[in-house]
Amino acid sequence: MTVDDTETREAGRDFIRDIVQADLDAGRHKTVVTRFPPEPNGYLHIGHAKSICLNFGIAEEFGGRCHLRFDDTNPTKEEQEYIDAIERDVRWLGFDWGKHLYHASDYFEQLYAWAEHLIKAGKAYVDDQSQEEMRINRGTLTEPGKNSPWRGRGVEENLDLFRRMRAGEFPNGARVLRARIDMAAGNINLRDPVLYRILHASHPRTGTAWCIYPSYDYAHGQSDAIEHITHSICTLEFEDHRPLYDWFLENLPVPSRPRQYEFARLNLTYTVLSKRVLTELVRGGHVSGWDDPRMPTLAGLRRRGVPPAALRDFVKRIGVAKANSVVDVGLFDFSVREVLNRTAERRMAVLRPLKVVVENYPEGQVEELEAANHPDDPSAGTRKIRFGRELYVERDDFMENAPKKFYRLTPGKEVRLRYAYFVTCREAVKNAAGEVVELRCTYDPATRGGNTPPDGRKVQATLHWVSAADAVPAEVRLYNPLFTRADPNAGNFAADLNPNSLEVLADCRVEPALAAENATEAVQFERQGYFCRDKDSQPDRPVFNRTVGLRDTWAKVSGGGKG
Repeated sequence: MTVDDTETREAGRDFIRDIVQADLDAGRHKTVVTRFPPEPNGYLHIGHAKSICLNFGIAEEFGGRCHLRFDDTNPTKEEQEYIDAIERDVRWLGFDWGKHLYHASDYFEQLYAWAEHLIKAGKAYVDDQSQEEMRINRGTLTEPGKNSPWRGRGVEENLDLFRRMRAGEFPNGARVLRARIDMAAGNINLRDPVLYRILHASHPRTGTAWCIYPSYDYAHGQSDAIEHITHSICTLEFEDHRPLYDWFLENLPVPSRPRQYEFARLNLTYTVLSKRVLTELVRGGHVSGWDDPRMPTLAGLRRRGVPPAALRDFVKRIGVAKANSVVDVGLFDFSVREVLNRTAERRMAVLRPLKVVVENYPEGQVEELEAANHPDDPSAGTRKIRFGRELYVERDDFMENAPKKFYRLTPGKEVRLRYAYFVTCREAVKNAAGEVVELRCTYDPATRGGNTPPDGRKVQATLHWVSAADAVPAEVRLYNPLFTRADPNAGNFAADLNPNSLEVLADCRVEPALAAENATEAVQFERQGYFCRDKDSQPDRPVFNRTVGLRDTWAKVSGGGKG
């Protein structure tokens, strides 16, 4: 790990870290143990990155450990694909759980035994109500719930029914096991919550050994206790669940007593992080898959070329707060640019090619020019680029009838070609439809390498280009926000989808070095932005995804700096 990585991983002080430090100072814990507990029913997204960095970061900073635990209590929605993806994403983000990989399913026998403990203590009962009946009788925020007709069942009958539930005697939905707490509680989570439901479904890890499965609320806290978690860190929507979390710990013979602490979840403009919506985006064909570069999933961000260091930097910048807020997605883009500006090598690519013929350059002649791989990092070295009579420049860099402050190519205007020569546009050749298809230019041999000529004249623009003889055809995909509104409606997300979230440029030209490299790390296309090679690339036709565009102040190419 580099010094920069270490600084990025250091997330500064916040209220949770203050709590951890106070607990250590007071001797309440000798070793800090946190956990990241995803449900394996989907891919991780950028919101999970905040939790991952917080839990693993705290453990690392205080010399403790962080567990990766899959809360796999719903086999109808869980798949091995998601388990593999989650492990891959956590490692990609820069963290490792070592030998501390766990599953809630590891504790099914213990959780079952504790459920029987609650029954024997008169604190749990089997309920025959339907799901709809339980919903109606649960009450509202202003009205208390109603006791189930089965709430008064005796211990022996409850034990018998619960054991028969486990044995598979009853169909799905016929019965549930509920905690006997208080149907009039102001906190709805304490109104006799469900502990177990019947579910005849094969589990990815336990197969058909079980046909009853614990609820998330029941399994979660007890799994923390079994693993001796010291600080159970979760997002604010679980704040109302904390009294239930504590009730289980108080009424069961657990080996430890974790404490739950809540922090504000990540909300981003132009982004939806609802797992339900993300699943519907994939299943509805609105995106190409979980790793579509428009998706806020870690797999999508990785495919888009976002470096993990940028995600860690972003999490550090937004901090850890107690109140929910919305973060401008521009701050995330800023973190991506900050990292890539330091690390990404530079290349030249023409996205909308316009042919240039340098009329006074000798026919058949080709010369090699030296190009820096990174203007601020000499250790990155250089590469050779070839210059010849025919080139491609960006179509947007030419205007036939240009306004006064248009400094790029126009008839009679001289510009610098990056690393090459000064050239002057003499003529624009048009097709039968009146469209410009070729520029006729001349060059000044005294300006080789793009240097200022002996007479000291200056130009006001430097353009990127590629040699027509060597340029490789490529496809470039330009990604824009997936939604048109800063606050997309998760309830009707399809109405806010951006029809222009993807623009495919099928006739681009890139320098040979880009075609030859198979690395997936992002590079800077000079004056264009940051791009990375996509998995759809073919040997003779690379495909590139735009990671993020350049800031306005970076859009000018110069001899050094951030060009």
